[in-house]
Amino acid sequence: MRHFGHIAPEVRQRLFHQEPCVFDADSPARLLSAALGATLYSPATRPRLADDIVKQAGLGVVSMVLCLEDSIDDADVQAGEENLVRQFADLAAREGECVPLLFIRVRTPEQIPDLVRRLGASVRLLSGFVFPKFTEERGVPFLEALAGAEAASGRRLFGMPVLETPELMYRESRVEALEGIARAVEKYRDRVLALRLGVTDFCSSYGLRRAPDMTAYDVQIIASVIADVVNMLGRADGSGFTVTGPVWEYFRVPERMFKPLLRTSPFLEGQAVELREKLIEHAMDGLLREISLDQANGLLGKTCIHPTHVLPVHALSVVSHEEFGDATDILRPERGGGGVLRSAYTNKMNEVKPHRAWAERTMLRAEVFGVAREDVSFVDLLAAGIPG
Repeated sequence: MRHFGHIAPEVRQRLFHQEPCVFDADSPARLLSAALGATLYSPATRPRLADDIVKQAGLGVVSMVLCLEDSIDDADVQAGEENLVRQFADLAAREGECVPLLFIRVRTPEQIPDLVRRLGASVRLLSGFVFPKFTEERGVPFLEALAGAEAASGRRLFGMPVLETPELMYRESRVEALEGIARAVEKYRDRVLALRLGVTDFCSSYGLRRAPDMTAYDVQIIASVIADVVNMLGRADGSGFTVTGPVWEYFRVPERMFKPLLRTSPFLEGQAVELREKLIEHAMDGLLREISLDQANGLLGKTCIHPTHVLPVHALSVVSHEEFGDATDILRPERGGGGVLRSAYTNKMNEVKPHRAWAERTMLRAEVFGVAREDVSFVDLLAAGIPG
């Protein structure tokens, strides 16, 4: 699979200076953690789940979470498990179908070995599990169960803890909770693909819900949690993990209080005025703003609950030609001693040593999401990715 693999090769060649790389579930963990992109959640109880998975893969989805936790009723857990086993068997029987990276969000550690056993040979389609409400005390049993299931199945399996408990929200317990999480995930570093933020649960601790005109970063108490998570768990010194962006809850807005967040000029230049109106109508201007702030705050990828959110995440994850040029210059071998140089676009300073970590992360993102051509904007990428 590859990002933007659902669009025609000749269109990709027109859009990309460097096309996104090809990867699969057996690719190196470092590559996969960056390539998750927009991770689409789906209730595990959907009766045509296998068809849905294949359909979404054909529309550019590269990672999905099949949820047995908050998205389904407590009474439906057993039916959801049984449905997953059937749907995985259905998928496994389909020859030649492209399947995204698939993860199961469980409720308890005991579900992990049980589901792996029941999946049988179709476990080859499973990339791992998502652990809800992760703390050191709750999380270690999940990680131990994952390690045991991996050994029993012979299949490499990853875990993605969700950070969403009140201990992380409350100021008096946050640092201690983060230190505990850091100990747990460090011990199982090879099996932790990414850390996910459960902002909806964070908001519930205070009875909050952000409006479609606002991003998670406009809710200051949420922004402070994100900052501390990145501070302690997302460092670029080799100790950090990929931290993914929070879910965007909206996909249509009946009425808005504030002006749209999308400037008109990029869409006029790309002759895509109708696309701008459609994005605004479906609350995508707020989503695009939040994705940009995710990236500015050190997050990569995003939890998504609606298929229309996937393309904006991926389009804004593509490395611009300017970013690529700066990163390339900073990482040139002859620049190893440091120094300052002017950007090739003559609009900024590139300081080699301080900007090196940024450049390395940019190059990894360039590998998985590609590099846009000099005259290609996110508007062009959005327009090209929309099914005709």
